Amino acid sequence: MNFTPAIIAKQLAELESFAGKPSRYIVAFSGGLDSSVLLHALVNILTEEKNEVPIFAIHIDHGLQLESSSWVELCRKTAADFGVEFQSIKVNVQLKSGKGPEASARDARYSALCTEICDDDWLLTAHHREDQAETLLLNLIRGSGPAGVAGISRIRRFGAGWLARPMLNVDQADLQSYANDNGFRWIEDPSNTDRRFDRNFLRHEIMPRLKSRWSDITARLQRSAVHAGDASQLLIELAQIDLKNLSSNSARIPIDQLTDLPVGRQRNVIRFALRNQGLSTPTTAQLNRVIHEVILAREDAQPLVTWPGVVVRRYRNSLYLMPESLTATIESTPILGNELLLGHGLGRLSFELKANIGLSKELFDNGLTVKARIGGERISPLGQSHTRELKKLLQEEGIVPWMRDRLPLIYSGDRLVAVGDLWLAADAVSNPGIVVCWAGRPALH
Repeated sequence: MNFTPAIIAKQLAELESFAGKPSRYIVAFSGGLDSSVLLHALVNILTEEKNEVPIFAIHIDHGLQLESSSWVELCRKTAADFGVEFQSIKVNVQLKSGKGPEASARDARYSALCTEICDDDWLLTAHHREDQAETLLLNLIRGSGPAGVAGISRIRRFGAGWLARPMLNVDQADLQSYANDNGFRWIEDPSNTDRRFDRNFLRHEIMPRLKSRWSDITARLQRSAVHAGDASQLLIELAQIDLKNLSSNSARIPIDQLTDLPVGRQRNVIRFALRNQGLSTPTTAQLNRVIHEVILAREDAQPLVTWPGVVVRRYRNSLYLMPESLTATIESTPILGNELLLGHGLGRLSFELKANIGLSKELFDNGLTVKARIGGERISPLGQSHTRELKKLLQEEGIVPWMRDRLPLIYSGDRLVAVGDLWLAADAVSNPGIVVCWAGRPALH
C-alpha cells in the first residue's frame, strides 16, 4: 500500500482512545529516512486537521560517528523547514556489562529522552514493519517468551507520558517512496550496514532471503507479534489475579501459597511482581535459580539471587523482591532540621511536634544523632517494663535480617532513644512530643 499521512492519523486516533489526548508530540528525530517521514507526515496531519498539539523534534547525538556534529545541523535545518521546534541532546554512551554498543546507545538515548517527557507527552518513534520483524526474530533467537515475541509495542507508558509507534504497520519501502516523492534529504548512518551487529546481520543477510521466498514475511511476522501480544496480555492478567490472591505487597510473597501454584504460574507472578515495582526481570537461568535455590531452600536458610538492580531473598516463609539499592547503609549524622535523608533506597525520617506521645522536645532541642547498628544496643521500649537487647526485639518483631543493620538508631549523646519509627525509649518521651515518621521505609517484615 502507498504510505500517506492519513495512515498515521488513523493510528494516532486509535491510540488516543487508549491513552487520551497528548499534551505534546515529541518526535525522536535521528534525521534518517524513517523519522524524517514521521515528522513530515505528523506536521501535515496537524496542519490539515487544525490540531493545536505542539510538535517538538529531539535529536540524540551519541557522538559515535565523526559526522555526528554535521548530522545535528542537518536535523536542525530539516526541522526548521518543517516548521518544528528542535532540540539536540548529546549523550555519553557507556558500554554496559553484558550489552553491546547498540543496546548501550539505545539505553543512553531513551534515558535522555525520558528526562524530556512531561505529563501526558507522547514520544513518537519511527519503528516500522521491518523493525518489528527484526525484533521478533532477534527475541526468538534469544529464547524470549510471549512478551519478547510480541516485539515492539504500539504504545506503552514512558516516564510521565507515553511512548507510541504509529508506523508499525507500514513497510519501509512505502516510507522510501514517500521520502523520494517529497524530495527529502536524510542521514545514512554507516553503522546501519555493519553486519557485526545482530540486527544488521538480520536486516541485510537474512530478511532479503526470507522475502525472496515469502514476499509478505514482514506482515506474517507482524501477525505473530500481535498474537503473542494477546497471549502476553493474558499472562499479565493471570499474574495480577495470582498476585492479588498471594499478597498485597509486590515486594513480599508468602512462599507456602506461592508453591501451591504450578511452576509456570510461579515464574509468571514473580516476573509480574518485579515489573510492578519497576525492577528488571530475570533471565530464564536467573529465574530458575530463584525457584530452586530460594523458594525451595530450607525454611531456616537465607539464600539470595541477584542480577543488576535486583536482589531476591528468602526469610522464614516469604520471598522478598527488592531493589539492589538496599545495600546502602546508615551514616552517622546529626539531626539538624525537621527531615533527614537516610540514603538511596532507605527513605527519610521526619520529625514533627504533635499533641501525643513522642520524643521529648528538650532532647530534640539539645541535639540528636542518627547512627547505624553495631551490636550490643539496649533500649527500654515505651510500654514494656524493663530494658531489652535490641537484637532480641528485632528477632521477636520479625525484622528481616538484611535490614537489621540498616535501621536508623536515634541517639541522645550515647543513649539510644528511638529505633526508626518502631520503638521509643520510655525515659525519652513527653506528651506532646516529637513524632518520628519514616517515609519510604523499605520492607522490614
